[in-house]
Amino acid sequence: MKQVKGGVTAAKGFEAASTAAGIKYKDRKDMAMIFSKTPCKVAGTFTTNLVKAAPVKWDQEVVANSKCAHAVVVNAGIANACTGDEGMGYCKETADCAAELLDISSDSVLVASTGVIGKQLPMDRIKNGVKNMVPELKDSLEAGHEAALSIMTTDTKEKEIAVEIELSGKTVTIGGMCKGSGMIHPNMCTMLSFVTTDAKISKQMLQEALSEDVKDTYNMISVDGDTSTNDTCLLLANGEAGNEEIITKNDDYIKFKEALNFVNTTLAKKMAGDGEGATALFEVKVVHALEKEQAKVLSKAVITSNLTKAAIYGHDANWGRILCAMGYSGAEFDPEKVDLYFESKNGSIQIIENGVALDYSEEEATKILSADEVTAIADLKLGEAEATAWGCDLTYDYIKINADYRS
Repeated sequence: MKQVKGGVTAAKGFEAASTAAGIKYKDRKDMAMIFSKTPCKVAGTFTTNLVKAAPVKWDQEVVANSKCAHAVVVNAGIANACTGDEGMGYCKETADCAAELLDISSDSVLVASTGVIGKQLPMDRIKNGVKNMVPELKDSLEAGHEAALSIMTTDTKEKEIAVEIELSGKTVTIGGMCKGSGMIHPNMCTMLSFVTTDAKISKQMLQEALSEDVKDTYNMISVDGDTSTNDTCLLLANGEAGNEEIITKNDDYIKFKEALNFVNTTLAKKMAGDGEGATALFEVKVVHALEKEQAKVLSKAVITSNLTKAAIYGHDANWGRILCAMGYSGAEFDPEKVDLYFESKNGSIQIIENGVALDYSEEEATKILSADEVTAIADLKLGEAEATAWGCDLTYDYIKINADYRS
């Protein structure tokens, strides 16, 4: 596997475009389109929130019942959530508009929205945005990069990644982009993530690969404990690489899944590290657990602990908050066996052994915790299973951003 430049346009046959439609933002692009002339197999995972946005419902139908997918239309600024029948109608209007201009069927068009909940989409601007993007579709890396920029809301940076692998003698590319900074506590995938590949793979294998992978990637991040109404991850495969079609869990499937995991893990970490107001990515590894689920529960309890997140912001090795969060997680373990370490590019230090503090240097610990990526490692000394979760520190700016998000 080799990491290459680009995002959603890195794979053969995929084009992208973006435009400033003026949906909410007045000084930047706020719509994007992904397109493949070659029909795509499509897989998707979606929010588990009972309150589902209209585009989530639309995409669930397309993923489940459409013969293929060709395009994705994304807008930032308004979420089209809690908008009733009118909101569902807007999804159809968007798909119909794109379908007519691209000469494809409406049920091959996926839609996605992110932004303020409860507002109706300005459909005149949405349709104008679609009309403006179609003639601008390009397969360049720059077009993909601009698309990644255009789907941001409170994100401070674009998020994209691409890799190449070899399957049955053919070069296969997987690329993706995502957005996410707040209202992130997925239990399916993430805010919005779009992954494209030129691999030839059956719809069943594509969906199985994605559904399994989100458990260890997007489902292991949290910024603020809030599961969005719009969480969507779409994976499109157009088969243009010309590899032998993956229809079983053979060696090619394993290679494909490993590459997909790298893409999704990278995107997930980019979102966690760009949490609203964050100054640091906070990674928590639980090792030597009895079973993986135990390690998952414990690691996610730590990254969602507001007290721990605040301590990371203050570069304070307040290990008691970590052990406390593990204790109320619901997972069984022996606190008197736990060893805890902090690591970063600034060094590594053991803080506790067998549940008791060591005589460590607070100055050294603070230095380690002052990096922009910090890892806590909890060793349970019970078995061989492990899991990793990703979050961020909790800062004053998180409150500032969300206190006036609608204005």
